[in-house]
Amino acid sequence: MSIIFSHYNDWIVVALMMIGFYIVIAQGNLVKKLVGLNIFQTSVFILYISAGKVTSGTAPILNDSGNVYSNPLPHVLILTAIVVGIATTALGLALTIRIKRAYGSIEEADIQKRDLSC
Repeated sequence: MSIIFSHYNDWIVVALMMIGFYIVIAQGNLVKKLVGLNIFQTSVFILYISAGKVTSGTAPILNDSGNVYSNPLPHVLILTAIVVGIATTALGLALTIRIKRAYGSIEEADIQKRDLSC
């Protein structure tokens, strides 16, 4: 039982990934799909940040003591990924608005019906 609780970050990552993946597959609404993608993306952020944490690690400031350092690279990569994720979400929402204007709906079924009838 302690093994399960010692890896609670991993369980949260798996749960968020599956929830986000399910939303992307099961929902027909394009905005809900974007929300599912953001949930999935958040789980990846948590995964990388959890992997980058070193137990009893300190900030990587050089000194003469033999401290264990945490690697700052995963955190820097996640900051960059957050910025890219915001831009991707903004682009997805802009495309959703354009699809709504062109097809009159943001539901996949309605868009496919209208596209096939043209």
